[in-house]
Amino acid sequence: MEKAFIIAFLCGLIIQISSAQEATIKLQPKADAPEISRHIYGQFAEHLGRSIYDGFYRYGKIRADIVKALKDVKIPNLRWPGGCFADQYHWRDGIGPKATRPQTVNTTWGMVTETNAFGTHEFLDLCQQIGCEPYFAGNVGTGTPQEMSDWLEYLNFNGKSTLTALRAKNGHPEPYKVSFWGVGNESWGCGGSMTPEYYANKYKQYASFCQNYPGAPLKLIVSGANSDDYNWTEVCMKNIDYRQMYGLSLHYYTMVKGHWPPSGSATTFEENEYASAMQSALKMEEIVTKHSAIMDKYDPKKKAALLVDEWGIWTAEEPGTPKDWLFQQNSLRDAIIAASTLNIFNNHADRVRVANLAQTVNVIHSLILTKGDEMVLTPTYHVFDFYKVHQDAKLIPLEINSPDYSYKENKMKAINASASIDKDGNTNISLVNVDATRDISISINVAGSSVNGKILTASKFNAINDFGQKPAVIPAAFNSAKLENNKLTLTIPAKSIIQLLIKK
Repeated sequence: MEKAFIIAFLCGLIIQISSAQEATIKLQPKADAPEISRHIYGQFAEHLGRSIYDGFYRYGKIRADIVKALKDVKIPNLRWPGGCFADQYHWRDGIGPKATRPQTVNTTWGMVTETNAFGTHEFLDLCQQIGCEPYFAGNVGTGTPQEMSDWLEYLNFNGKSTLTALRAKNGHPEPYKVSFWGVGNESWGCGGSMTPEYYANKYKQYASFCQNYPGAPLKLIVSGANSDDYNWTEVCMKNIDYRQMYGLSLHYYTMVKGHWPPSGSATTFEENEYASAMQSALKMEEIVTKHSAIMDKYDPKKKAALLVDEWGIWTAEEPGTPKDWLFQQNSLRDAIIAASTLNIFNNHADRVRVANLAQTVNVIHSLILTKGDEMVLTPTYHVFDFYKVHQDAKLIPLEINSPDYSYKENKMKAINASASIDKDGNTNISLVNVDATRDISISINVAGSSVNGKILTASKFNAINDFGQKPAVIPAAFNSAKLENNKLTLTIPAKSIIQLLIKK
């Protein structure tokens, strides 16, 4: 009996270990599944640190190398001028001859001089060069309804007025036709420390004076909640008719220890910090689900969008960089966080229709880093390159059966994914293995004639791409997936991202 018990125990242990290394994904196509909005892949540019000056804008010109890089990943929209900076920004300071523009103080980010050399026209020129839509954040904190109304008229009115004459004098006779407008930013905090009840009334006041000019359909955005402040969403949805908004925003940042303030190194960390950050990032699923459920109460047909217009991993600033400039490196860990987050957004495409990574260049979770005239594409940049196939594609809902990844107090599902069908009928599947050490076998039910793929990984989860060095995290071909009898099988290495194309 004792020998039989030991054998049975060992067999059970072997089965448990074996099954723990396997995952299954069931694709469940639905005729009424939503499209994945391309605007989920938006970016964010704030007057903060070296994001604008010495980032996008150098020697009085927009950097052509950054424009090309962003065109290559098809960024659909760019949010500007903030962020917290938006609620101290007065748009008239950034128009007209640069020599006569006022010099102001950026009291939010480092008490540095703001030259206003990069203003409305420069930003819109940047968007036109990239081929993306502009997303303006209006000043509610220190501004007025009149100021925002004037900005809209200046940009969107195709007729005769003092403001359109001024726009023509500044080099652009035709209207810009800007649709995306945020009414304030983080009004619960840096945008005015408001209560949700007070802000809801402010929003309705501002919205009353924001005109929907011909040819420029207005998409007004409510300044939404911080992280898991569900009461903010409840109050705003209760007090603002969903027909008075395009959508409601949400800000959530991944933190190494799961809470404010930002901490931990962007480059020097062990598995405990890796796992902690990953668990914090994956909380986005819960946060989006709960905010969406509140919106469903007041808007059951999902007319209003949820815009996660600030997200990313926020760590301590890099040693030796100026305080409040928020410069951090970008590692394989951050790419895995970005891929996992985008999978969450894709799978919630019925409500999440806009998102903006914070921030595009030289700040927090960047796609691009610059140093003088040099430029580095971060690991996260390659994620956006992988995932651009999902833009405006039809979501394929899926069911994932995954083993857990556990490290000390942190526990989460090892595999996350999203899938879509493109306009040519091909299936694109994005797979992430967050497990730091363990490869996982995956089987997926999918029909198709062939499969090919790309992988993003490295030997260490804190691997980075840096100036003067060979990039440590770059895409490579992935040829190990097998497709037979409508079944796709592969093994996804630890800490890796795989993008698969299954041709119909």
